[in-house]
Amino acid sequence: MDVTGRDRLRELLDAVLDEDNRTLDDMAGDAYSSPYHFNRQLSRGAGEPPVSMRRRVMLERAAWQLRRSASVTDVAFAAGYESVEGFSRAFSRGFGHPPSTVQAGKGGTSHWLPAPNGIHFHPPTSLWIDSRAEGTGQPTSEVTALLVHHDIDDTRELLELAAKLTDEDYRRVQLPGNVVLSWDGPEESLAAVLEHLVWTLEVWVASIEGADTPARASDGTGDDPAALLTRHDEAAPRWLAIVRDIERRGAWNDRIVDALCEPPESFVLSSVVAHVLTFSAHRRQLVRQLLRAQGHEVDHGDPIDWLRRRTGGIG
Repeated sequence: MDVTGRDRLRELLDAVLDEDNRTLDDMAGDAYSSPYHFNRQLSRGAGEPPVSMRRRVMLERAAWQLRRSASVTDVAFAAGYESVEGFSRAFSRGFGHPPSTVQAGKGGTSHWLPAPNGIHFHPPTSLWIDSRAEGTGQPTSEVTALLVHHDIDDTRELLELAAKLTDEDYRRVQLPGNVVLSWDGPEESLAAVLEHLVWTLEVWVASIEGADTPARASDGTGDDPAALLTRHDEAAPRWLAIVRDIERRGAWNDRIVDALCEPPESFVLSSVVAHVLTFSAHRRQLVRQLLRAQGHEVDHGDPIDWLRRRTGGIG
């Protein structure tokens, strides 16, 4: 199912999940369609009637909210139920246990219910499209694992090297006009390249976890090497956990549809990991180039050498 970009199916899904659309008539009106045609289009495109999909996804959201200490009463009314009793019955039918037994602090994707199309609630305002519904899951490889671990370790080593520089050297403009990604601003100094390196990891971790977009450091505030080390050390284990979870579930072709983007965008998880690794490798080599230009000794950042150090010379 192709959900890339702002296509008609995506607009129909938005109408299903809009907070103000509680009935089929509401959904259809928001999508500029008659109830009959809206129901027909959505059922054909997603394999599930819109009312059933909304009810299921709202229950998934409710389970996610309960795991974050929301009250059963608040969750019930937020999901569109007129009474806590009605919500409890629906929740128990779906999950096999009443909402009162959900334990706060239990996250993950266990809030999902069976779906004919792999479309699930993903916080805060997103959908997750599970490729296993189409039989397209694929395993990762040892190469991917090595690249991810090397990326994290190498970034940390470069941040430790940067911590030894004077602030003047750290912030000196050495690459005037340098832009790595057109939407991400200039990266003209060691400070800027390293901040972008850490920021990219933080943003994708937050996006996949369903967390809020992290606050970005401004020049001179929160982007010094010590602060970046702290930020990196907080994001890195979460990134490793995400990649391991993708591998465990064989979910490399799963898509996350992020409604926080404008317009909403669809991202394949394998491409997200590849994106992070590609631009991280580029930026890490830029950091080495800038360090050498200032007369500092630095290694080549070769995964072969890194693995040999980790395995005592074997690799």
